Amino acid sequence: MLLHHDFERWATETPDATALVQGTERISYAEVARRATRVTALLARHGVGRGDRVALFLENRAEFVAGYLGILRLGAVFMPINPGTKDDKLAYMLNDARASALLTEDTLAPVWGPAVAQSPSVRAVVVAGAAAAPAGLTVPVVAWPDADLATPAPAFLIDQDLAAIIYTSGSTGFPKGVMLSHLNMVSACRSVSTYLGYRRDDIIFCALPLSFDYGLYQVLMAFRVGASVVLRPNFSFPVKELEVMAAERVTVFPGVPTMFSMLMALKSLDKFDLARLRMMTNTAAALSEEHIARLRAIFPQATLFSMYGLTECKRVTYLPPDQLDRRPTSVGRGMPNEEVWLVDEAGNRLPNGATGELVIRGSNVMRGYWEKPEETAKRLRPGPIPGEMVLYSGDLFRTDDEGWLYFVARKDDIIKSRGEKVSPREVENAIHSLPGVYEVAVIGVPDDVLGQAIKAFVVKLPDAQFTERDVIRHCLSRLESFMAPKYVEFVAELPKTGTGKIKKTGLA
Repeated sequence: MLLHHDFERWATETPDATALVQGTERISYAEVARRATRVTALLARHGVGRGDRVALFLENRAEFVAGYLGILRLGAVFMPINPGTKDDKLAYMLNDARASALLTEDTLAPVWGPAVAQSPSVRAVVVAGAAAAPAGLTVPVVAWPDADLATPAPAFLIDQDLAAIIYTSGSTGFPKGVMLSHLNMVSACRSVSTYLGYRRDDIIFCALPLSFDYGLYQVLMAFRVGASVVLRPNFSFPVKELEVMAAERVTVFPGVPTMFSMLMALKSLDKFDLARLRMMTNTAAALSEEHIARLRAIFPQATLFSMYGLTECKRVTYLPPDQLDRRPTSVGRGMPNEEVWLVDEAGNRLPNGATGELVIRGSNVMRGYWEKPEETAKRLRPGPIPGEMVLYSGDLFRTDDEGWLYFVARKDDIIKSRGEKVSPREVENAIHSLPGVYEVAVIGVPDDVLGQAIKAFVVKLPDAQFTERDVIRHCLSRLESFMAPKYVEFVAELPKTGTGKIKKTGLA
């Protein structure tokens, strides 16, 4: 079973069923299949083949969905990239993966133009919208295909072939490409959609970025069961999104704490008919006990699933809704077709009631980090069966006497803000590029809306004149918006370890 096979089955069995809703447009399974086939043919014309990497740099739109399906049918590997990514980071990922092509849109040309100019491996750029090549770009820039082309036969693949490379922030400040095989993604998709109970008659609301695996899997799981997805560009205007949810009779609402906080701040929720909503899901960051109670009171007809996961294996745990009253702060237990346990610093398995690092065993566990064997070896280590590898999450959990899991802290200092992973080093690098900065340390601090807010401690050079606002503006010009600090504090010095390294412990 390959990742795109479920979609192809429904495109054959129920071709007229709605696969995607985008604004006023309803796109059937058959139409998505036609658009995907055109992508396959166009990429083949530009020499893309089995195992080649193709980047998807798009907002939430039907072209993203047709794009990843077309890439998979060709036997290539898709790379979803956040559309808020800046040109230098995009160039890094294109070069790191040696991407053969880029699927994107005209509104992002100021970013992808400079990035592609620095990426010699890219042989073609396929653009939704006006396909005008930025000045000086010599790579072919072609329009998104809107007519049928001669299509090659589907590539021969097995489920061990790579399906995707999804970049995630690393503690070094450089993104790491998580390699996921068809088996990894099909396994995760089946396990998650099974315990959530996704159905063919579901209408799934997706304002989560498709470049974020939580958003991407809404489409993958919908296509597993033949359901529909309502694609939304973002959740910036919650009243508008509620109007859409009511009009489309949405049944499933996947969200992150930021989105739920925005909803709970509205005073007009009772004006929207959301009676069809039967399920809400939350991951990326934990909901507070108070938020859980308020959400359940606002949407009494909807079950709420609290979950935990990481890009390296997609999902790890879920809390059955019938356990919310007993243990609201737990993230549950391992999902189907997976085994999890805690270990101490020496790697010894711990009993219930202990605190340690979470280890994951299952077919959902990644193949490793793209061309980063040393970092892969830190996370993938020998498991209980000779020859197998298991994933060390890098996150600390505790269990209660019954084995239910509770998140404690991250072993490294990765920050999760707005449902996205943020590397403090990457933010520190951006701030260091501001003239007049002597030293900087970035940490995450608790925030009711964001999960964690980013706080920067900055030591200025004596003559520096910039303000807190200047630091934030500087970061916004160089980083995705979710990576910019919410707080900046100027300090005379930063604490150091005995070896002279900045010591972040206690800064919060």
